Amino acid sequence: MAGAITRLPGVEWYGEVDVKFDMGQSTLASLTRQTSSSSDDLGSLIRQLVDAVTPLEGTFNGAGRQAFDGFKARADEVTAELNASLQAIVGGQSGMDTAFGQGDAEMSDNASGAAGSANFDGARFGAR
Repeated sequence: MAGAITRLPGVEWYGEVDVKFDMGQSTLASLTRQTSSSSDDLGSLIRQLVDAVTPLEGTFNGAGRQAFDGFKARADEVTAELNASLQAIVGGQSGMDTAFGQGDAEMSDNASGAAGSANFDGARFGAR
């Protein structure tokens, strides 16, 4: 049965749901730029956090001091890991943008080719 919906026990269904996927040409490129700038912002925020706690550096002893020193030492590593993760996301977004662009161009080429080979004269009504 095409289009059948599997209903889950205890879940009420109130009709049909239409899903429309509509995305402008620049949507993914814009998202990629925003994600890239978020990566820069995140690194800056972590640096600001480290700078903000630096005045507390001499107030800890023992295990507290070790945890504090570990936090400061690992801040750059955490920043690098987060930035690498965000850059992987940016790479995926860029790949999707390329794929969508190629798909759009291919669809246009296919439509143009099909329209070029169609016999529109055969569909005319009236005298020839």
